[in-house]
Amino acid sequence: MVNLLDFDREGLASFFVELGEKPFRATQVMKWIHQQAVVDFDAYTNLSKALRQQLKEIAYVSQPQVQMSQTAQDGTRKWLLQLDSDNSIEMVLIPEEGRNTLCVSSQVGCALDCCFCATAQQGFNRNLSTAEIIAQLWLAEHILTQEGDQADNAKRAISNVVMMGMGEPLTNLNNVIKAMNVMMDDFAYGLSWRHITLSTTGIVPALARLKETCPVNIAISLHAPNDALRNKLVPINQKYPLAELMSACRAYAKGNPQRRITFEYIMLKDINDSPAHARALVKLLQGFPAKVNLIPFNPFPDTRYICSPRETIDHFRDILVQAKLLTVTRKTRGGDIDAACGQLAGKVRDRTQRQFKLFNKEIVNETI
Repeated sequence: MVNLLDFDREGLASFFVELGEKPFRATQVMKWIHQQAVVDFDAYTNLSKALRQQLKEIAYVSQPQVQMSQTAQDGTRKWLLQLDSDNSIEMVLIPEEGRNTLCVSSQVGCALDCCFCATAQQGFNRNLSTAEIIAQLWLAEHILTQEGDQADNAKRAISNVVMMGMGEPLTNLNNVIKAMNVMMDDFAYGLSWRHITLSTTGIVPALARLKETCPVNIAISLHAPNDALRNKLVPINQKYPLAELMSACRAYAKGNPQRRITFEYIMLKDINDSPAHARALVKLLQGFPAKVNLIPFNPFPDTRYICSPRETIDHFRDILVQAKLLTVTRKTRGGDIDAACGQLAGKVRDRTQRQFKLFNKEIVNETI
């Protein structure tokens, strides 16, 4: 039995060709699944009875089960989704006037061990399948449509997707690309690449492949302006140091004057928030088509870090702005339900061994 959510349009067309059907069956079925949210094959009235019966025997459409739903005071919503007996993931909806942004997870936990991130502290279990990634969008669309809570200026309930949930998307590249292809498919959700952003610590070889196959917006989890500090905060930097990362980012932006790389910088008190750090960041990004998001640190249980004071963040921002770097301080959303940036944890049966380096070749290059 195959889950039809595991296919993008190309894969679904091949699936039907193998059944002796025409490739256009893929567009018909995608519209039923993703646009109409219909999972009962008997309802697919533009398919023959024989094909509907065959689908019931060899295929299904399945989504994770909602284990818990929470709504923050600012309207941010978080769902805990059960995958199996050992693992669950979290997805987050950030509603704003005129749009709804869905924060989607790509892995159960994360192997990259960034010390300021709650997800990384849970350990790592496995990659999500394409079906488990796209099912988050399917489920959010279905919930909001049922509630009649659609973005004012959007055809569909979800107007923007950010691959910023649990996990490092570029170490699950094959499944992530297929899922994003479905997000952008006119027979599914029809999102523009401008409305999809993938957040990554910077897996350099995967950035090149992403540009070739699915060039959505990217946001680099930078968090430090030099290798010495970034090696501690973002351990993958020891494999792909800043010089390599920045070169890859320039290559990603090249050829598209509309593309601006976002750099995320979490503000940690007395760690990376001094004026000297700000000036070093200016030097690193000078002349680059960059946007800097300063992210106030969101605490989680047992963390040793503290968020920089507001006046420190403002002074840091002013140094960047004076150097003509487009800079914004991200508004914290959903902190009262642990739905803010860096707080997603879910439930993870850790299968890694933390005494080893988790950015080793086997894990990082698993699907590149």
